Amino acid sequence: MIKLKRRAFLAGTSAALILPALPVFAADFKEADILKTKVSSGALPGLKDRLPENPLVVKPVESVGKYGGDWNMALVGGGSLSMLFRYQAYEPLLRYTPDWSGVTLNVAESFEGDADSKVYTIRLRKGMKWSDGHPYTTADIKFWYDTVFTDKRVAFVGQDHWKSGGKPAKLEIVDEQTFKVIFDKPNGLFPLQVAWANNDQTTRTPKHYLEQFHIDHNPKADELAKQRGFESWIASFQAAAGFQDDNAFFLNSSKKPCVHAWMFAIAPGENTERAVAERNPYYWKVDTEGNQLPYMDRIVYQMVADPQVLLLKAMQGEVDLMDQYIATPNNKSVLYDAREQGGYDFYTLTSTEANVMNFIFNLNHNDETKRKLFRNKDFRAALSTALDRQSLIDAVLVGQGAPAQPSIKKEDPLYNEQLATQFTAYDVDKANAMLDQLVPKRDDQNFRLDEKGRRLTIIFEIDQARAVFLDLFQLVIPMFQAVGIDAQMRSMDRSLWETRVRQGRDFDATAHQFGANGGVAAMLDPRYYVPTDANAMYAPAWQLWYRDRANANAEEPPESTKNQLALYDKLKATSDASGQREVMKQILQGAADNFYVFGISLPPDGYGIVKNNMKNITKIMPNSFGWPTPAPTMPEQFYKA
Repeated sequence: MIKLKRRAFLAGTSAALILPALPVFAADFKEADILKTKVSSGALPGLKDRLPENPLVVKPVESVGKYGGDWNMALVGGGSLSMLFRYQAYEPLLRYTPDWSGVTLNVAESFEGDADSKVYTIRLRKGMKWSDGHPYTTADIKFWYDTVFTDKRVAFVGQDHWKSGGKPAKLEIVDEQTFKVIFDKPNGLFPLQVAWANNDQTTRTPKHYLEQFHIDHNPKADELAKQRGFESWIASFQAAAGFQDDNAFFLNSSKKPCVHAWMFAIAPGENTERAVAERNPYYWKVDTEGNQLPYMDRIVYQMVADPQVLLLKAMQGEVDLMDQYIATPNNKSVLYDAREQGGYDFYTLTSTEANVMNFIFNLNHNDETKRKLFRNKDFRAALSTALDRQSLIDAVLVGQGAPAQPSIKKEDPLYNEQLATQFTAYDVDKANAMLDQLVPKRDDQNFRLDEKGRRLTIIFEIDQARAVFLDLFQLVIPMFQAVGIDAQMRSMDRSLWETRVRQGRDFDATAHQFGANGGVAAMLDPRYYVPTDANAMYAPAWQLWYRDRANANAEEPPESTKNQLALYDKLKATSDASGQREVMKQILQGAADNFYVFGISLPPDGYGIVKNNMKNITKIMPNSFGWPTPAPTMPEQFYKA
């Protein structure tokens, strides 16, 4: 049973902490000068009228900061807007603790679960407001529940943490601040899932803004939709809510109210060169001296074409904090040498990822012949055996790492040796012998032919911003070709990759990096161990069957995978930590037996760069999208000296 009620629920002392409300501040809250000016002119109400009765109190990492300045960042390519959850948009009801040992209060003032993990009572902060000053209450929660979560006309897919036994939870509104989430069956993972990077939509659905686009709230919604260039109110509402994908949520979003520390003045899509987020005057957190957060006035994102451009900007000191896209093993020496020029130093990222690079074959391919072959475990095992992992590690990862499959790190209690080590020994003869049993015929160039007599060509579609992947594939392709596979790589912008791979069925194969290698993270993001959501790109139709069996693109998986999904349902219904671990061990053994994907090496600890004048930065933190690095360390308390 979880019970968080206006108290610290923390572990670790080296990062920003959330403290109980301190009402002694009430008469002496302070704000940035730029907001004082707006109050004096009558453009804003006074600070006490903008804060909730019990603001969330944050203890800074190093020291109470000072107001002002820009946080200079960058976004790479057109499809990387999910990065914004890492920097400015992580404000769920509960957030992860800085060391990822659990959760702590955030938007919610209290969050209590019953003994059976079936009923959760959640209380919002009285007087909390959206960035435009409109109250944030349970009316927003109900609007989300009615128009996003349960409205089949709108048909958003996801929010599985609000379901148990395949059924949506019931919502009971108690009063303006209090609501209950009632599950049909136990849902012990609910609090942990609420805190996942982009899971919690209840804090991102402003009723007073979005209701204009929904026909149930505005009879003229169809007319408005046509004015906005949409065929119907449904498409218009989907675009305005933005829950189809992360890019859609942030695109052209400067008019959408939020509860984030910074709100977009120029949103992605509204300018080709940069996006700008300005401080939210109604932000609901203060530091230990009563100063309203955030400290910094703005976040300025440069929109760059590729990682090489970003690398140059970082070396020249134009980026204040960054690890994504540029912090590769090969770049470390270059960035090290440019530290003085760029005025930055390094921070450490502890690895939480399942592998450096995961090879993902489309087991639900629309091409029947490829689908049959890709689903054959021996085919995947043969290609895994064809990889000289140590040479890949030495050449691209500068010797950091050791051969391993997507798996759990060895020091974790969930470690499974079979999962981690099977089919990692490099043996071209063995790989050829295995493939000879499956696709024995070859053409005049020694490439294998499939059942229809076609050259067995496999195109790996890759996000071009992933520099390490591109480097690895230069060496991987000849290894696959050496066993008769016509392997090719097609790189593309992230937005096209999202459409082709994450939302498609026609791709052959891809590669990706994330997933989790231990503990809480592995239970919440088991993408390579059991196909529970869209991150399981090897099984797009199977994960749809798990989430929404009525979906036209869903496909019933084989029994072995159905067993995995049943175990995951059992895991979600288990509320005690020891029971969760035991079920997760069974899932991992099933993953070892199914061998859905393969990889190269468990990742070593990574790094990022941070400008020397940036303060309150946590120097060691997990590296994950689910724990959206660095958001749980609370960027609202970053400042520049």
